[in-house]
Amino acid sequence: MNVEALALAALMCPTPQQKCALTTALRARWRAGELSRSGLPATGRVEVPGRPPRPELVSPDQVPRRSPHTVPGRAALVHAVAHIEFNAIDLALDCVLRFSAEGDEFVTQWLSVASEEAHHFSLLCARLHALGYAYGDFTAHNGLWDMAVKTDDDFLARMALVPRLLEARGLDATPLIQAKLRQVGDTETLDILDIILRDEIGHVAIGDRWFRVECARRGLEPEMEFRRLIAHFGALPPRPPLNVEARLAAGFSPAELERFEDFRR
Repeated sequence: MNVEALALAALMCPTPQQKCALTTALRARWRAGELSRSGLPATGRVEVPGRPPRPELVSPDQVPRRSPHTVPGRAALVHAVAHIEFNAIDLALDCVLRFSAEGDEFVTQWLSVASEEAHHFSLLCARLHALGYAYGDFTAHNGLWDMAVKTDDDFLARMALVPRLLEARGLDATPLIQAKLRQVGDTETLDILDIILRDEIGHVAIGDRWFRVECARRGLEPEMEFRRLIAHFGALPPRPPLNVEARLAAGFSPAELERFEDFRR
């Protein structure tokens, strides 16, 4: 059995809890040396990965904003983060499936990312349950997977626009969310977000590392290429306030963070 086949099975699993279990088991089997790597690129586009019938997916501007000062509002906030983490499992699995030719180290790193995302999702689902809700009880959007589809045939674009752009937004957003939760004394959710922020710095750093590796192969200047890809794909660029400390830890340079101000002009 090869790792790509099992990554595809986990990717297409529609049941969240089973997807998490398959992902965790896949990482364990890979680390134990039980699986081979075919090294062949995935054929065909995965338009829709395995997912439950709910939540209902709507455009980002149709996802309602709710106040964390109410229990439903806090639950909606937790649900939004849980949805991001659920999609992040699929994104990491798709990296293994689609780009395993990058080598064993690449597969090891992205299976670790997938497993950690599954852990985050499980923690958030437990928190939702404690608040009286479940994953699927609120609407969500499909922005992360949409970008995965757009970049499924270009390793450089995938590393730039998923971990380095979209997932890095979580580094900026998490402290703002935490500030709101401190106001209402929600220490349980705060503790989960501390774990997620710590791990996500590492995930963005992995994407940054492979983006720079591929830029070196192609003879490209990474930070200029990042800006070009954002414009080429019509993506929203990084916007202040930035979590400078987290982004520096994830591989962004001080000069690049300063130049993000130019995106606003």
